[in-house]
Amino acid sequence: MSVLWATVNLKKLRTADQGGVYAPRPASPGSSMMDPLVSRTAALLRTYAARNQRLLVGLSGGIESVVLLHVLARGLRWPSSRLSAVHVNHQLSPNASGWATFCMHLCDRLAVPLHVAVVEVKRGNSTEAAARAARYRAYSAVPADFLVLAHNRDDQAETLLLQLLRGAGPLGLAAMTSLRPAAGVMPSVLRPLLDVPRAEIERYARRFRLRWVNDESNDDRTYLRNFLRHDVLPLLNTRLPGSGAILARAARHQAEASDLLNVLAQHDLGRLVAGKPLPVTRLACLDAVRARNTMRGFLRLNGLSMPEADRLEEALRQVLSARNDAQVRVDLGAAELRRFRGSLYLVKPLPELPAGWNVTWDGAGVLPLPLLGGTLKAAKRRGQGIAPRLLRDRELIVSARRGGETLRLSARGNTRTVRNLLQEAGLPPWRRERLPFLWVDARLAAVPGLGVDAAFQARRHEIGVDPEWVWD
Repeated sequence: MSVLWATVNLKKLRTADQGGVYAPRPASPGSSMMDPLVSRTAALLRTYAARNQRLLVGLSGGIESVVLLHVLARGLRWPSSRLSAVHVNHQLSPNASGWATFCMHLCDRLAVPLHVAVVEVKRGNSTEAAARAARYRAYSAVPADFLVLAHNRDDQAETLLLQLLRGAGPLGLAAMTSLRPAAGVMPSVLRPLLDVPRAEIERYARRFRLRWVNDESNDDRTYLRNFLRHDVLPLLNTRLPGSGAILARAARHQAEASDLLNVLAQHDLGRLVAGKPLPVTRLACLDAVRARNTMRGFLRLNGLSMPEADRLEEALRQVLSARNDAQVRVDLGAAELRRFRGSLYLVKPLPELPAGWNVTWDGAGVLPLPLLGGTLKAAKRRGQGIAPRLLRDRELIVSARRGGETLRLSARGNTRTVRNLLQEAGLPPWRRERLPFLWVDARLAAVPGLGVDAAFQARRHEIGVDPEWVWD
């Protein structure tokens, strides 16, 4: 994703550029400190955030995010050095540049620094999902302790219905949470308005005479969420008043159930950590429902999204019914599930290697090799590794496995096939094919993890180049 960034300077902007309808009116002279919405937001922030922590507001320019920014800047008077906003221009609407201009003027009036990111979104069957992914990548690029978003109770009800129609389980039906802990480069996500109905947000905006922009795509009923918002939920509310609050409560119940299932999965996974294989015996001793839950926990532990239910069921069937020596391989989308020697591995697919692929290395520092899925490092050790005198004026070539290679790992030992050495080392088959082989003058000098051929080994007093291979 290419992103064009701009940080708006908080100098006074020319009113002539405000674009008429986008120009914010002066705020009401009444204080916002006593407003119920401000009080609710303050209570939630006291639970999770300290005044010296940095809040980054996702500012679309719509009514919800405008109200949220106003509550933080004017209602709670969050320190200006600890409050900023980010606007993402998806370039999907002819009005997108006008929305960015509106956000600039709003932030200037509130004395809030604004970051504007212009992103490219691929149009297609999943434009909405692609825009969301681009938006969150842009959010994660701005340093903050909390990303603060304006999702509200009506959004929560819509999300629950969407997930129901997609056949989601408890985790999906839990919809959104007020706090989502930090993960990777993404800071903690805070949603102060999640229990607030949209009507209360609109009341606040009218009280303080706020202006906002309207995204015309929100009226496009070809999007399922908009159909639910404009047609289904209002009809449901006429028959069952307060249905939005009921659906939001149901989402909280599902969140509790999901938390319990997570605890059970962690118990069944034992002390397993991310990147490590899962013994098949941990699944074989469980009933079918619990085994599926444990498999989901294994995928979540490794940062993978959940496959469809039938794909998960097929993966379990294969790994539990296969012979010990069978080559099980199930495509889960972002990774492949493999079985080897009684354990399950999650393997991220790598691109095909070009025929005859190789690179030259000077035997120093580190050499990233993304096509092989790792990094080659040169460790300096006395009496170990490749003798540096044998590398003078000679090229050190790195290649993938070709087949038929041999190594003699000691001067008094026999020459062995690399194939047998790899089998004895217990290396999974998919890693054997991506292990770097080091050649000097067309002779195999070393294979990381197996050793250095006797003809190239450093003497006791020499500081050798000992190649180490680190998988990504």
